[in-house]
Amino acid sequence: MAKPRRGVQFQHRSNGDANGRRPSTISEDASDPGSPIALHPDGKLEVSKEESEPPQPSDYEKKKQTFITRTIWTLIMIGGFFVAMFSGHIYIIGLVTALQIISFKEVIGIAQVPSRARNLPFTRSLNWYFLGTTMYFLYGESVIYYFKHIVLVDRVLLPFATHHRFISFMLYVFGFVFFVGSLQKGHYRFQFTQFAWTHMALYLIVVQAHFIMNNIFEGMIWFFLPASLVITNDIFAYICGITFGRTQLIKLSPKKTVEGFVGAWILTIFFGFAMTNILMRYKYFICPVNDLGANIFTGLHCTPNPVFIPQPYTLPSFLFSLYPHTFHIAPMQFHILVFATFASLIAPFGGFFASGLKRTFKVKDFGESIPGHGGITDRMDCQFIMGFFAFMYYQSFIAVYRQSVGGVIEMAIQGLTVEEQVDVVRGLAKYLVNQGQVGEKLLECLGGELHLKR
Repeated sequence: MAKPRRGVQFQHRSNGDANGRRPSTISEDASDPGSPIALHPDGKLEVSKEESEPPQPSDYEKKKQTFITRTIWTLIMIGGFFVAMFSGHIYIIGLVTALQIISFKEVIGIAQVPSRARNLPFTRSLNWYFLGTTMYFLYGESVIYYFKHIVLVDRVLLPFATHHRFISFMLYVFGFVFFVGSLQKGHYRFQFTQFAWTHMALYLIVVQAHFIMNNIFEGMIWFFLPASLVITNDIFAYICGITFGRTQLIKLSPKKTVEGFVGAWILTIFFGFAMTNILMRYKYFICPVNDLGANIFTGLHCTPNPVFIPQPYTLPSFLFSLYPHTFHIAPMQFHILVFATFASLIAPFGGFFASGLKRTFKVKDFGESIPGHGGITDRMDCQFIMGFFAFMYYQSFIAVYRQSVGGVIEMAIQGLTVEEQVDVVRGLAKYLVNQGQVGEKLLECLGGELHLKR
């Protein structure tokens, strides 16, 4: 005879059961506090919520995961940056272009759009149109300036180069007219706000990124050095701040301290001095771009700017009587003091400005382009103003203005008639023959061709 199952009871059918069913009961063990199954007072079974829901990670686990993600993507960004820089100027230009487009998208995106204005036609299209027009103008200015010897001798590119500014202006005018034509009653305030916001983003991001692009053309050092100064200053400020920071620097960034601010300034100067001493030994960094196909292996060739050549300096004898009075140092080592000071004391205010902008729109980050870091703009907020400063300082105190081949060609095309241009070519050819640089056959051939064309 089989043994009855424990915990299960069968009741006899009773006449009082209206439904004629045999009710069953479950052992009280199922409703114990430690059991995932509980018996509800109305007879239904319930599964404990504590058992059905996954356990929430602790604050420590969240911080640990964020730190790991942030570290991984930091290494990826550093590696990608160096790969692009060593691959050649054209790749770093492409990288800067991508960064400014993403930053523009993020800044435009944080503006709060009223729900009733989301369906307005051409609102976002106009934002991108003005971005394209601005980039066409600024990129065209750089290409024409640095590559005149290529652009001005090409039959197809010459009309675009000579009328570049007028073409850019007309493209902007078309966008302006289209904006006015798209104004709708009841949305004027929103549309004009978007128009002003777009132009502010173009100035703060695209225009300043244009000067960073020019720094690349002038020499990789004028791009890499300012960028590295900003990055290392941020790292030094964090280290000094958590080590001996006590006094709050600014309310917009409560974690910034005066001690970290000053300590980072001193350490950034030392870093800049050492990094400059390394970079100015390689022509790949100090030479202006004359070949967009060059990379770290092919290198560049040029006459170095005098700022990179060590010069003798004499110290007053009454101050240094026990040491040599004369030492050699490159003038760039003095200029780097200014660069490091700006990167430490002024560039961080670009980050403070971005913090105020985010607080205005009540957002934590500009976007989620970089896991663990936020948006591209969160990482580039100080770089834009630093690159702008580097260009202005270089053009004012360091650049050596020499006549270039492109400049001579531009003067000949714009200032001489066709007959005068032919005379210049003939005279230059005769000079080269007299100097023994070219053979007389070339002069005869060139003279005959010019004679036939005339």
